[in-house]
Amino acid sequence: MVDASDAPTPAPRATAPRGRHRFLGNPVARTVLSIWAWFVLGLVIIVWTPMVFLVWLVTLPFDRGHYAAGYLFRKLTVAHQVLNPLWTFRTTGTNITDPRRPYVVVANHQSFVDILLISHLPWEMKWLSKQHFFRFPLVGWMMRMAGDIRLVRGERDSVIQAMAACKDRLEKKTSVMIFPEGTRSRDGELKAFKDGAFRLAIDNQVPILPLAVNGAYDAMVKGDWRFGVSDAEVRVLEPIMTEGLTLADLASLRDRTHQVIADAVHDMRGMPRTQDTDESA
Repeated sequence: MVDASDAPTPAPRATAPRGRHRFLGNPVARTVLSIWAWFVLGLVIIVWTPMVFLVWLVTLPFDRGHYAAGYLFRKLTVAHQVLNPLWTFRTTGTNITDPRRPYVVVANHQSFVDILLISHLPWEMKWLSKQHFFRFPLVGWMMRMAGDIRLVRGERDSVIQAMAACKDRLEKKTSVMIFPEGTRSRDGELKAFKDGAFRLAIDNQVPILPLAVNGAYDAMVKGDWRFGVSDAEVRVLEPIMTEGLTLADLASLRDRTHQVIADAVHDMRGMPRTQDTDESA
């Protein structure tokens, strides 16, 4: 639980309609509905695991990138959101007509709920994830069957192996999803981007696909186990081409992507755009 006296003051964000927010945001209602939502999430995971295993097994001989198993795995988030009255999710923006064209997909990272929200997009991506997620029963098993990529933070060998795995997924015509901030934001504000995703895109000459997330911070604040009342949105922005770029262009590609995501988030919040001055960490 975050102590209100220590928590940073969040910037304005999109919130649920006022009446619904008042009704569901009551502390008692929110606690009860959060217990329900966690229970439903666990139940959906239990039901989904054998389904993903069956698809993984059947498609194993011909689906080298585990596209089908991964796609089904992400759809458990749709079932959970339908059964969770605290949240409404929507996807907007650019229509991706070829789901097998590989992108390095990047998004701002407001909370754990970003993962559930982005998984509503109608194509499959392999996620670069911290190692401890793979240790979770059932979820970790499905992540392995889906072909997600494990990363041990701070270990150089793990980073090298993860980038090689990302390259492998891209070569198998599947996009890779990376949060370039490296960790969730404590106040919902966009932080500086690290270089890894942009180096990967340049090295493999595949486009960057930026996503802007808004409302996920309200859905679950870091440090609080309870879900919040939120209308969350993920907006697909125009791809940024990397054809012909070299590592000398890395910083400008990173900063351009940061700017377009920042502008989109400000637009989603109904705030004026500001000049991006962040530098990579």
